[in-house]
Amino acid sequence: MGDVPSFPALTAADVTALVVGVSLLGSGGGGDAMTFARVLRHRLGPGTLRLHSPSELAGEVVVPVGVVGATSVFVEKLPGGHELTGAVRAVCRWTGVDATAVMPLEAGGLNGVAGLVAALELDVPFLDADLMGRALPRLDQLTWSAQGTPVPAALCEPGGQVVVVDGASPAALERTARAFLAQSGGWAAIALRPVPVPVATRDAVTGSLARALRLGHGHAGLPERAAAEAVAAALGGDVLGVGRVRQIARLHHPLPTGSSIHVDSSDTGHVLRIEAQNEYLLAFVDGRAVASTPDLVCVLDRRTCLPIAVDLLRTGDEVMVLVLPGPTWWRTPRRLRHVDPTAFGLDHEPVIRSWTS
Repeated sequence: MGDVPSFPALTAADVTALVVGVSLLGSGGGGDAMTFARVLRHRLGPGTLRLHSPSELAGEVVVPVGVVGATSVFVEKLPGGHELTGAVRAVCRWTGVDATAVMPLEAGGLNGVAGLVAALELDVPFLDADLMGRALPRLDQLTWSAQGTPVPAALCEPGGQVVVVDGASPAALERTARAFLAQSGGWAAIALRPVPVPVATRDAVTGSLARALRLGHGHAGLPERAAAEAVAAALGGDVLGVGRVRQIARLHHPLPTGSSIHVDSSDTGHVLRIEAQNEYLLAFVDGRAVASTPDLVCVLDRRTCLPIAVDLLRTGDEVMVLVLPGPTWWRTPRRLRHVDPTAFGLDHEPVIRSWTS
């Protein structure tokens, strides 16, 4: 399945569908989009925000913007409203280039919504392109980072501290950002260097927010307790299994945040196992691998059909597990190694599924 063209405009009435869509693109991660969704709905009011394609903004200079860190601490350290604009203005001062448009760092989870808020706060056009096409946990997993190019970046945390990182490799940027977050409250806004739109989108995923809206509106048309096959058809994916979560084993290898989730199917007797860290990464049915990142493994509540984040999944939950097509940008062998299971320390090759365009 290819990337979809830009959706013409976003209204306040679309925000609920957008949250569902970016949560699906989050594949269980990406952070809770609701904090920024409330801000977005308020800022939109009765107006609209166009999601522009690269060709529509070919003469503009764009900054990728988003949020990094432990966004779960939003409940303790709420955004003050200056973080996104502060990061953008800092990186523009450092590079000496003014931004005339913004794009999201990633499309999955809260960052898809945060990019829209930044466009409204800065009063600039929004480019429907991003550097992941889904949610991924690390800055060295951006599409720009996969090309190995050092990317100047500015981080602005809720207390007002700003740090600019320049000349660092993608892996060094990730380490520096994490060190800053550890002593600054756990999260920060980040903005990458401003570049002309044709340059920015040469290595980017286009149409992700349009896709999120389409997924959200497709989901909105489902009845309560819809069959898994109907949900998969509405979202353009495949069913991996339906059943009850029997066990969630918290693993200390390869990473402390890892977990192994077992779902027993009451209908078929199959056992579904999902390996997860920040996102759902790899799925097995009766020991056979059936789906993996960068495709989107999604766990949905069986009654509401709403996606469930990795950290909110509980033993006993009745769920359906789907896989949706991941962004096509990652599908070449050289790019795939940055986001396949081995990139997360899992000793398994990626599952290559055939998707109909």
